[in-house]
Amino acid sequence: MTEQNPADAVPTPPQAKEQLEQALFEIRRIIAGQDAMLERVLVCLLAQGHLLIEGVPGLAKTLTIKTTAGVLGGSFARVQFTPDLVPSDLVGTRIYRAGDGTFDTELGPVFCNFLLADEINRAPAKVQSALLEVMQEHQVTIGHETHPVPDPFLVMATQNPIESEGTYPLPEAQIDRFMLKVLIGYPQHDEELTVVQRQLVDAPELRQALSLDDLKALQRAVSDIYVDPSLVSYAVDVATATRDPAAHGLPDLAAYISYGASPRGPISLVQGARALALVRGREYALVEDLQALARDALRHRLVLSYQALAEDVSPDAILDQVLAAVPVPQLDLARVNAA
Repeated sequence: MTEQNPADAVPTPPQAKEQLEQALFEIRRIIAGQDAMLERVLVCLLAQGHLLIEGVPGLAKTLTIKTTAGVLGGSFARVQFTPDLVPSDLVGTRIYRAGDGTFDTELGPVFCNFLLADEINRAPAKVQSALLEVMQEHQVTIGHETHPVPDPFLVMATQNPIESEGTYPLPEAQIDRFMLKVLIGYPQHDEELTVVQRQLVDAPELRQALSLDDLKALQRAVSDIYVDPSLVSYAVDVATATRDPAAHGLPDLAAYISYGASPRGPISLVQGARALALVRGREYALVEDLQALARDALRHRLVLSYQALAEDVSPDAILDQVLAAVPVPQLDLARVNAA
């Protein structure tokens, strides 16, 4: 009988919750408040999805991502997106060596475990699209060669919503590859008080709480989280309602939506719900997990019409109506626990 490699061991949900709470404790030594955002960061890490954070300057978007990478170990790279960036600055290029008449491949900063794409909407579409292959397939093709990126690999991007000059909207194909888009607002009074007070003393030394092997084990644990078929059907119904709102009793929304959520929407929603259940120490997902993540998983996948933009109708306002209209499944927890 072969012994199991400790690196291959999968933690139980209570063990996973304890490990993640330790990681969160370390992150919160640097980041004050923003609990919902920190939870979404963990969800994306565990579900192996990419994260887009949107908020005004000064809300610790960049610091949160950098701190999370430090707590988890692994390699980290930050790319400041600017209008003069070119695709090779991200993925790498082939360089001619005149001395021996050969070409060498110089790999770009995407070859890391955690890539911070800071202010991703400040680079033109050709640069943003350079991330398409690596985000979906975890590899980069340079010339005739394909190079895999390290495992795990996660892109965490930030963007500023209040400036339009010198920015470029993300193409739909690009933004669809982000599992979640999280919107963050100003901190509460007590949270901001803590932020200001922490600037008066030296920053604490960041300690690593999880290794990459720990993260991989937690990612494997997510695949063991049970999702009832009725919850999967509910996620699909929510996505379908954004494509054909009239069929779900929402005819007034049809004028506001040019294109509804793609199939990546319910996939991200279900995968995210499994990860959120693990963060909360459960062996199974609940409808509350899906509802908590529905806006984050779907808001960036809605293409609004001109009428919606003219009337200042937001994706979240549309999703609020969709979630209120789609029937919520009733789970038999006794049967779920037995499963």
